[in-house]
Amino acid sequence: MFIPTTRNEIETLGWQALDIILVTGDSYIDSPFIGVSMIGKILLNAGFRVGIIAQPDLSSEKDIKRLGEPELFWGVTGGCVDSMIANRTASGKKRKTDDYTPGGENTRRPDRAVIVYTNLIRQYFKNTVPVVLGGIEACLRRVAHYDFWSNGIRKSILFDAKATYLLYGMADRSILELATALKEKTDPRSIRGLCYIDKEKPEEALRLPSFDEVMADKLAFTEMFHLFYQNNDPLTARTLYQQQDARYLVQNPPARYLATEELDQVYGLDFERDLHPYYKRSGDVRALDTIRFSITTHRGCYGECNFCAISTHQGRTVRWRSEKSIIKEAEAMVSHPLFKGTILDAGGPTANMYGIECTLKTKKGSCKDKRCLFPNVCPSLSVNHKKQIDLLNKLHRIPGVKHVFVASGIRYDMILSDKKFGAAYLEALLSRHVSGQMKIAPEHTEEHVLNLMGKPSSDSLIEFKNVFDRLSKKTERKQFLTYYMIAAYPGCREKDMANLKSFATRHLKIIPRQIQTFTPSPSTYATLMYYTGKDPFSGKPLFVEKTFSGREKQKSIVLESLKKDPPRPYIRKPGPIWTKRGKK
Repeated sequence: MFIPTTRNEIETLGWQALDIILVTGDSYIDSPFIGVSMIGKILLNAGFRVGIIAQPDLSSEKDIKRLGEPELFWGVTGGCVDSMIANRTASGKKRKTDDYTPGGENTRRPDRAVIVYTNLIRQYFKNTVPVVLGGIEACLRRVAHYDFWSNGIRKSILFDAKATYLLYGMADRSILELATALKEKTDPRSIRGLCYIDKEKPEEALRLPSFDEVMADKLAFTEMFHLFYQNNDPLTARTLYQQQDARYLVQNPPARYLATEELDQVYGLDFERDLHPYYKRSGDVRALDTIRFSITTHRGCYGECNFCAISTHQGRTVRWRSEKSIIKEAEAMVSHPLFKGTILDAGGPTANMYGIECTLKTKKGSCKDKRCLFPNVCPSLSVNHKKQIDLLNKLHRIPGVKHVFVASGIRYDMILSDKKFGAAYLEALLSRHVSGQMKIAPEHTEEHVLNLMGKPSSDSLIEFKNVFDRLSKKTERKQFLTYYMIAAYPGCREKDMANLKSFATRHLKIIPRQIQTFTPSPSTYATLMYYTGKDPFSGKPLFVEKTFSGREKQKSIVLESLKKDPPRPYIRKPGPIWTKRGKK
C-alpha cells in the first residue's frame, strides 16, 4: 500500500486525522531506497497514521494544507539529495533536470528545501505541533558549518529553519522513539540521534567552539569539526553542545545501529516500488529506472573518504541484512508485473563490504587513531568476500532471475587485500555480475592528492587493473573499467590534472571520461580543507582552487582531447591493454 497523500486515501482508511505528515523535496516514490518512504512505512507499521506531501507548491496553501494538520508532528526532508547539490552544478549553474521529479524538469525543488518547507508550514499553521527535520540535507547541517553556496559559515539548520527537533543518521530507531514520546507527552530530549535547541547547556556534555568563535577563527572551526567528526560512533560518542547566539544547540549521541534482524524487518516492509498515482499524472521519474529492481544488502561504509558524507550519515560501521531477507526481497521482485529478469544492483554505499566488519569496532567503536582502509587495509578488518560470492550465487539461482548485476562501486584495494577469495570474487563479477563495465573510483592518481582524499595509492590501481585484465581474458568476455576522477580537489593544481591525464594514458591506456569538479558539501574533511586552505591533520597550508574558471580549467585539462576526438567504443585487443577502436 502507498502512504496516503490525498484526503480521499485518508478517508478510505477510516482515519479522521493524521498523526504525522512528512514533507519531502522528492516526488513520492514508494521504495526502500527512498528515505521518506522508509520512515513512513516504519511509522505506519508501528500503528501511527502517516501521510506524505511531496514537492509542495510554494505559491499557495493548496498542497501544504491538503492533508490538514497532524496531531503529533511534521517531518521535513529535502529529499534523497541535498537540495543545493540537486539544483546547482559545481560552477553554480542551475540544473535543468531532476531525476526525482515527475517529467524530469527541475522546477519543483527549491534551494535550501528544508528551510523553505519549514517556513511554508509555519506560514499556514500558526503555533503548530513540532517540526522535525531529517534526511541528508539536515543531517550534514546539524552544527555550524561552511556553506559553499554563500561562501560563509552558517548556523545549525535547526536555527535557520526555526524547527523543533532534528533527527540525524538513518533515524529508523529514533523516529519511533520520538513519535512515541510525543504521543505519550513525555520529554523526547534524551533520545539518541536527536538534536534540539535549549536555553541551558547540558551537564557533562562536550563543548564545541561557539558559532561566534568559528565565524571569527578558522582554527576554532577546525577544532570544532574534529570534535564533531570524532563523536559519530554510537559506542563512543558524547553529547555535544554549541552556543549559537544566546541559546545552545544540543546533539545527543548517535542512535544505536540496527542489528541484522532489525534491518530485515524494515526492509521486509511492504513497498510498491512505484511512483504514487497522484504524482504519476505529471510524468515518470528517472530514479525508478535504477532503484525499482535493485536491492540494498548493507549499510554504512568504512572507507572514510575525506570528500564523502556517508561516515557522518550512515556511519563507519557496516551492518548487513541476512541472506534470507535479501533472497525474499528478490523473490518478491519476480512477481512484479514490470520485472523482466534483471536485478540491476545488489549492494550498498560500496558493494563489496557485505558481511565484512572488524569485531573490535563492533565492541569498542571506531578507532580514533587510525582508519580501516587508509593508508592501507587494516589487518583487523579481515576482508573476506566469501559471503558476497555465496549471496550472489543464491540470487542468481532464483527462478525467474536471469541476471544479478553489481552496479554499486567497489573498493579494489579490498579485493587485493583478500588473498583467499578476492580473485574469486572479481572473477565471479566479471563472469556473471557485470554488464560490460565495472565502476571504480580512484578519484586521482597523484599521491599527495590521494593522501588528502584518504584514498589508496596509484600503485594499487595499477595492480588491480592487471588482475582485472588477466581475469577478463580468462572469462573471454569484453569487459572494461570505468574510472571516476575528481578535479579541483583541495591541494590539486593544474599540473596534477595534467599528470593524471598522462598516468591514465600510460598505465590505464585510456583518457577518463567521468570527471567531476569537486563540490564542497557540509560535514566533510574535504570541505574543511577547502574553507581553511590547510591540511586539517598536519596544519600545513594547501593550494585551493576557488575560482569557477580555474576549477573548470582543471577538469578540461583531462577532457579537452575528447572534444576534438569524440569517445568511440572500446575493443579488446590481444594482451592486457584496453585501447580505442582505430579508424578503418
